[in-house]
Amino acid sequence: MAKRQLNRRQNWRIEKIQGERAARAAKREQQVLQELEGGDLGPERLGLVIAHFGVQVDVEAQDGEAVGEIFRCHLRANLPALVTGDRVVWRAGNQGIGVIVAQMPRSTELCRPNNHGQLKPVAANVDRIVIVFAPAPEPQANLIDRYLVAAEHAGIQPLLLLNKADLIDDHNRASLEALLTVYRSLDYPLLEVSAHGGDGMQRLQEALDGFTSVFVGQSGVGKSSLVNSLLPAARTRVGDLSDWSGQGTHTTTTARLYHFPNGGDLIDSPGIREFGLMHVSRDDVEAGFIEFRDLLGRCRFRDCKHDREPGCALLGALEEGRIQPQRMHSYRSIIASLPEDEY
Repeated sequence: MAKRQLNRRQNWRIEKIQGERAARAAKREQQVLQELEGGDLGPERLGLVIAHFGVQVDVEAQDGEAVGEIFRCHLRANLPALVTGDRVVWRAGNQGIGVIVAQMPRSTELCRPNNHGQLKPVAANVDRIVIVFAPAPEPQANLIDRYLVAAEHAGIQPLLLLNKADLIDDHNRASLEALLTVYRSLDYPLLEVSAHGGDGMQRLQEALDGFTSVFVGQSGVGKSSLVNSLLPAARTRVGDLSDWSGQGTHTTTTARLYHFPNGGDLIDSPGIREFGLMHVSRDDVEAGFIEFRDLLGRCRFRDCKHDREPGCALLGALEEGRIQPQRMHSYRSIIASLPEDEY
């Protein structure tokens, strides 16, 4: 049965109701915040945002007598949007509820555009972005390359992780090996593991220890299973592949930070099927393809689009096999997805 289309007045009515609800919720939060700040607040402390819930966050105390304890905190209205991994200054209030009073500078931030095209940070102070893919759902080279461009743009070290290696068989072995060969030739760090079987998990743990990492990738590739294997106490919910679509079902609803016993942190982010790059420029995309770097600026024409122009250094490298067709296809697909003023 087809879904009934809403007319303009119905859409306006829905948006009006949602806006009124949001305004009431914001007013309630502001009243709570005023009550907190009108009471006795504790001294300023350093904290780490380990989870975000709309206008509230969970903060882990980083100093003082309460080091390691978790406090639910409200956000002051004049603060920028906070995300998991942010370092903050907070003050304890009554009944265990605190107030965030300042945000510390970020060393890095991982961002993506939301459904309205507005840039939205999803994690802060990340050292390593772990790009997870698997034999099923079938890995998409273009999506992997989008993550790599985002990592390069953010200054975050990428790690490619093939999960569910136990599902490799005669039907998918050749295509997977061809995919992995491309990234091995570019010297990207790459691991093959099986969260269920435990194969390769020790190597993965060693690669993550001492860093703040974030897992990204299609839904259904086993990110939650990886978290459960690395941190059994986390008990994240695991979803099966949808029977009708083969797509993964979303199981993580908010980014959450976990600590490793030997040092280092892991931020488990909500599943992202597509990773937009509307916030980057054409130059940023080109810089994100590391095999292009020695070739950029060597084309015959300064405004070369690397399409059909004579004397194009990238097309020459493509013909010589120094650039893989898969990567050139990803590059063109990403460029075509950028706003027209970024071409």
